[in-house]
Amino acid sequence: MAINTLAYATLFMQELDKQVVAAATSGWMEGNAGLVIYNGGNTVKIPKISMDGLGNYDRSAGFTQGAATLAYETKTMGQDRGRTFMLDSMDVNETNFVANASNLMGEFQRTLVIPEIDAYRYSAIATQAIAGSRASGGYTPIVADIYSKIKADITAIQDIVGAIPLKITMSTATLNILESSTEMVRQLQVNNFNGAIQSEVHQIDECPITEVPSARLKTAYVFNDGKTTGQTGGGFTPAALAKSINWIICAATAPIAISKTDNMRIFAPDVNQVADAWKLDYRKYHDLWIMDNKMATVFVNIKEALV
Repeated sequence: MAINTLAYATLFMQELDKQVVAAATSGWMEGNAGLVIYNGGNTVKIPKISMDGLGNYDRSAGFTQGAATLAYETKTMGQDRGRTFMLDSMDVNETNFVANASNLMGEFQRTLVIPEIDAYRYSAIATQAIAGSRASGGYTPIVADIYSKIKADITAIQDIVGAIPLKITMSTATLNILESSTEMVRQLQVNNFNGAIQSEVHQIDECPITEVPSARLKTAYVFNDGKTTGQTGGGFTPAALAKSINWIICAATAPIAISKTDNMRIFAPDVNQVADAWKLDYRKYHDLWIMDNKMATVFVNIKEALV
């Protein structure tokens, strides 16, 4: 068969990685991985820069010697996920394979992979924030004080690191409460062209808000193995003791997220020994880290008490 399955595999890997960045609500976090070294597999090297602060200048001895170090810390991506799919040869031929496979894998990523990556990333941020004493719990959002609570969390970060660009990630349910806040004075405007009423809150003090479905904002998940009883459908579910995240506030540069479609394999029907079908092997590595020197720029507000 003349079809070049290797070329198709490379094409799919590139396009699937782009789709994750574009469609995931956490896709902006991958912009922080620009200097990360990835050579395949499940390991990456993240640069860490350390240097001395200012010292006194001596008119006789001159400058005080300082040190600047650029080192790479090796990290292992903790999420190694995969699935294999079959496309029967009677339904798919060489002329329409790319279209059908693209639709299948695109829908798979959009409805199942991207929500799982989002959920993992937000739970990872919450877990690391709790461990680093950068989280508070026990607050159920109400219209009477939600705005003050968010402002206080923003201030808590900026009081340490200054007025740096921050991003707010918030559940849809929490955002709805914020938009109904009784602490804010609002002016209702009606579009004269179509009568539309706009009441959304898109940012607070120049901190843009990303709206995320509540199901993706938990502190812990079970990522099903797809094999054992009760997990054969794969995917993810909130852990039994998972807590609900009201919002995450962090510097735009704090979370380093990486996702790689690694080793995308395509087998044509004439080489597939299991069935007369196209076989697509999909494997995704991904993870998220917050480096120690960025932890002060993160704060997570959680509904349930932390202890």
